[in-house]
Amino acid sequence: MQPAHAPSGHPALATRKVGVLLVNLGTPDAANAPAVRRYLAEFLSDRRVVEIPPIAWKPILHGIILRTRPAKSAHAYAQVWTQGGSPLAAITAAQAAALQAILGDGVKVDWAMRYGNPAIPARLQAMKDAGCDRILVAPLYPQYCGATSASVMDKLGDSLRAMRWQPALRTLPPYHDDPAYIGALEADLTAQVEALDFAPEVLLLSFHGMPQRTLELGDPYHCHCRKTARLLGERLAVRLPGIRVETSFQSRFGRAKWLEPATDTVLAAEARAGTRRLAIAAPGFSADCVETLEELAIRGREVFEGAGGERLAVLACLNDRAPGMAMLEALMRRELSGWA
Repeated sequence: MQPAHAPSGHPALATRKVGVLLVNLGTPDAANAPAVRRYLAEFLSDRRVVEIPPIAWKPILHGIILRTRPAKSAHAYAQVWTQGGSPLAAITAAQAAALQAILGDGVKVDWAMRYGNPAIPARLQAMKDAGCDRILVAPLYPQYCGATSASVMDKLGDSLRAMRWQPALRTLPPYHDDPAYIGALEADLTAQVEALDFAPEVLLLSFHGMPQRTLELGDPYHCHCRKTARLLGERLAVRLPGIRVETSFQSRFGRAKWLEPATDTVLAAEARAGTRRLAIAAPGFSADCVETLEELAIRGREVFEGAGGERLAVLACLNDRAPGMAMLEALMRRELSGWA
């Protein structure tokens, strides 16, 4: 749309629009070692993710980790890769498409990854080029953490620094205790448990781990996870009274002390203590990914059954099913208030 009295030769301007950009962590472009190496190089070079001084970390990263870890990680990705590519990318795209249908033509919905593709700078610029002068950036991390939530803000700053004409931005705050989130988890997990062909004795809520040092430095992530678990546990005690709910942290990496108890340790301990039927949910993940589909569903099963457990069910994340999409709609409409 041109200004009413634009001078001759004035560049065309797009109609003003409101945008929503869903952001998740990231994924390699393919399930092979070169693609995983590129992804890990970006991910593990982020000072928010690894807080070791670069002079000490870079030789370890490039001399050891990027030489040894990509092949192992590629094998994990290959076990869960789909015809649509990475599960995380495919599900995030489906969430964006579903949210677009819900919000209608008055809002443009897109998605990006903090690491890998589609990259935040490219999608932010594409939305601006499409006429979005007001954009809600929504990191799909319910629990705030410097290594995830703050890293998205850092990348947004880098993106804006390169733009001559910047859009106005809003960002979705953490929603770890939001009634819409807790309610969606309650409804979805209850339905999944009730659909199982066995009755779990224990429901383990597994959150992604972080180094213990992050808690000591003031990061609220551990507290947010614990509050989510407490609020959800109170709801499930009513809906699923015969199940004991426990909390753990997965995905330990390196030699530093991480948040405890560790998921693999809990799985083994439960089986050794006599638990034979167990279900795992990962409420901190907005979409299924290698951490849920491979680490929990494959390796976690091996640990549990190897220690004497008999039945294990890994429950799906909210993904793009109805409870999760109703939650996203509620969060987005609230944060878009006054814009759309």
